[in-house]
Formats: sequence, C-alpha cells, structure tokens
Amino acid sequence: MGYKENTIGHLFGAALTVKGKWSLPFIPAATLLIITWVAGRNHQQISWMKRMKIGAFTMPVIIGSEWCHNIAHTALAWWIGKPPDAINIIGGMPLLYYKNVNDPDVSPRQHILRALGGPLLNALLLLPSIWFQNHSRPGTIAREVTNAAVHMNLFLSTVSLLPIPGIDGGPILKWSLVAGGASSVKADQVLRRVNGFLGIILGIGAFFAFKKRRCFLGSLMFQFGALAIAISSGLIKEK
Repeated sequence: MGYKENTIGHLFGAALTVKGKWSLPFIPAATLLIITWVAGRNHQQISWMKRMKIGAFTMPVIIGSEWCHNIAHTALAWWIGKPPDAINIIGGMPLLYYKNVNDPDVSPRQHILRALGGPLLNALLLLPSIWFQNHSRPGTIAREVTNAAVHMNLFLSTVSLLPIPGIDGGPILKWSLVAGGASSVKADQVLRRVNGFLGIILGIGAFFAFKKRRCFLGSLMFQFGALAIAISSGLIKEK
C-alpha cells in the first residue's frame, strides 16, 4: 500500500512533509530503548527506574541535536535565499531534500554555506555541553545527559565533514573545487577518488577498533568506509 506525501507546514522556506507510517517516530523510540539498555549494561548496579530516566532524558538530547543540525542547514540556506525544497520527516527524523543538487542557480559559495550550517551549530553547542559536563557530578543522570550532548555534538560537527556525498563534507569539497575552476563533472571524479582513499583509511581504522574491542567505533568506521567505497566504485550515485 502506498502512502501519499503530505505537507504539514513550512520551516525557513522549506516544506515539512510526512508520508504515512514512515513518518512515525520509530527512530526516537529505538534510541530510547538502546540508551536504556546501554545504561543498564554500563551501570548494572542502578535500578530499572534510573535506567529509564537516563533514557528518557538522554534520548531528546541525541534526537534534538540531529534536528538542530538540519534546522541550522535550512536556516542558513533560507538566509542566503536558497532553501531546500523540503524537509522530509522519516522515522521521526528530518531529511533535507533538494530537487537538483547541482542547481545552476545556486553558486558554489552558496552550496558551501548551505552545507556548513549544521556542523557550525553543533560546534557551537559543543562548548556549553562541555561546560555542563564538567559541572555535573559523575554517576548522576545529569552527567549521562551531558555526556550524550558532548558526544553527539562532537560527532555531528566532525564526522559530518567527511568528504562523502550525501553528508556535509561531500558538497563542501565538491563546490570548493568548482569555485577553484573545476567543472562539476571533474569535481565529481575527484570526489570519487577521494572516497576510494577514505574508504581504505576507514577500513583500516575499523580493523584496529574491532581488534581493541571498541565495537561501536569499529562498526561506525566500517559503515562509513563501505559507503565511501560504494561511492568510489559508482555503486551509489548522488541524485
């Protein structure tokens, strides 16, 4: 059964759209369950009530950081007069949509500015997050929440800058090359070569992370590495 896409409002010039059951907040729900489970694994002595409180307070910080990341992209894009066509809500999370990622009416500088909005905001949010982390007592719910705020904003302000098409670093590198005189086609070719090298580096990093039993970091590096290799080989193409 298909579901019609509906516009429920607008934010900074972009349509907020939902599409049937695919818009239900299953990602926040899954995040809540995972955080509660991790809290119990890391602190087996705490009660189930405290584990659930940690999940209930931490989940909005993690999900909110991602929402703020995308809203910052949208706000900066609107400010320069080139907002996204839509913000699709999928699984309770935002996904920015541009009908034409190579829109000739958007200058290379504007492409770069649109891509920088999210990482810049998360970098700004990281500073107060670290301050609150340093001023919260270890073992408290406040410390768990501030730990999540620091880790999530650090992740979004750094990993999002990897030069992978589809996340912020890809457009930044591509349009920087175009601004320097390269054609869009040439810039895409360079981006694919860079992703081939990046995939190898991330694969090596994943191997050593798994070897040191840092499974979360290893799986993250493996996934990004596999994505970079798929882009480099042409299995995945930006549309």
